[in-house]
Amino acid sequence: MPDAKPEGPKTVPFIMIQKSTFDFLSKLKKNNSKEWFDKNRAEYEIAKTNHKEFINELIQSIGKFDPSVKSLEPKNCIFRINRDIRFSNDKTPYKVNMGASIAPGGKKSITAGYYLHLQPGASFIAGGMWQPPAPELNAIRQEIDYNPDEFKKLINNKDFKKFFGKLSEEDKVKTTPKGYDKTHPEIEFLKLKSFLMVHDLSDKIVLSKDFLTQCTEICKAMFPMMQFLRKACD
Repeated sequence: MPDAKPEGPKTVPFIMIQKSTFDFLSKLKKNNSKEWFDKNRAEYEIAKTNHKEFINELIQSIGKFDPSVKSLEPKNCIFRINRDIRFSNDKTPYKVNMGASIAPGGKKSITAGYYLHLQPGASFIAGGMWQPPAPELNAIRQEIDYNPDEFKKLINNKDFKKFFGKLSEEDKVKTTPKGYDKTHPEIEFLKLKSFLMVHDLSDKIVLSKDFLTQCTEICKAMFPMMQFLRKACD
């Protein structure tokens, strides 16, 4: 009997967002009630596990160039699917997306970080700082004021433009911020109240085998701006 051949190296399977995860979210949107959710909890648990495993791999991938997040666990990053309906006119009990914030300190941190939003037809990946508290907002504006050339170099970077085009302007004041002149050369950036990079994701991309690689590439393009924001707030 010939000697058995030694086993080759075991391949690590692709970590993907499964179609079944999106199917669950689509059905939840049409049946957003506790009764339906309880009946389909087993399907939710499968989707939840898939999401958790993907976020774990994404943390490890980002951690290779941003060591500040590499020790995070998925449970510290993933948001609950239950909605807080106490002060909302919309009383549907569940979110129709799965979201995770990968930032130093986890999802409750105000430090600049990465955010992945998975929702059929409305997925996106983002990074930066959303509505930072006044001290941090003032610090970022001051950093732009003091180092405009560094800031403009970041937003004109080819990878930044490729993935984000420009910083999001969803939170932008119409008046001139206190302490700055309306003729300031960077006044349009100083008017921002959030400093966000956003890249929309098609369902096809989210469900593809190389989604993890694409997410990592996009997050890596965010990293220089992330460093600028973190430095400003230190």
